[in-house]
This record gives sequence, C-alpha cells and structure tokens, in this order.
Amino acid sequence: MGAAGLPREARIRRAGDFAVLRQASGRLGGRCFSVRYRQNELGYARLGLAISKRVSKRAVERNRIKRLARESFRRVRNQLPALDLVVMAREQASGVPGPELLAELETLWRKLLPLKRDGDTSTIAC
Repeated sequence: MGAAGLPREARIRRAGDFAVLRQASGRLGGRCFSVRYRQNELGYARLGLAISKRVSKRAVERNRIKRLARESFRRVRNQLPALDLVVMAREQASGVPGPELLAELETLWRKLLPLKRDGDTSTIAC
C-alpha cells in the first residue's frame, strides 16, 4: 500500500496472536462490532479482523465491512495506546450503511483511548 495505507507491521497476521486475544483479553462491544484487546510491547497499536461468513454469505459485503474497519483504524491508530486489537463483526453489520458502521467504530476507539498504559488493560481509567 501507499503512504496513506495501513502498514504491514500495524496488522495482526499470525494465528497465534489471534488465539491469545480470543483467550485472555479485554472486551468492548456495540450493536455491529465486538472488539478484543490486549496490551502489547511493540509501542504501537495493531489490528486484526475476524469477519466470518456468519455475518454475510456474500464476500463483497464482508470485504466492505473489513475495508471500513481498516480505514477507521488507520485514522486513529497513532492516537491509540500500544494494543493488539481484533475486530469482529456481528450479523447485524451486514445491512447497516457505511457511515453508521464508521460511527460505531469511532465510538469503540474512543473507549480505548483512556486505557491504563501500565498494568491491567481490562479496565478503563476513570
């Protein structure tokens, strides 16, 4: 990708990284998305996507949801604490217009901003 894209190091690609996030991590959720997160030692946020066929049988719809999630993450990744994030879409996401999906993702990113940077990442600092 070009300079405006999401660099390779900002993505979670290994199955082991996804497995760790599924087992022991914090959770956030909304109507269309669920986010699992865990602090990492890399110094920057990374994104993983898990958009299954349960969300939509149509690949074009799943790809639209993934594209919107990547774009939303790309805009805020420099502001987020050093976290590994996995975004999972719910079945309701397939029929929702793009601007509403982006708004929900922005809300979830805002909830991650005040996380404690040291210690347990399962609670949000007040």
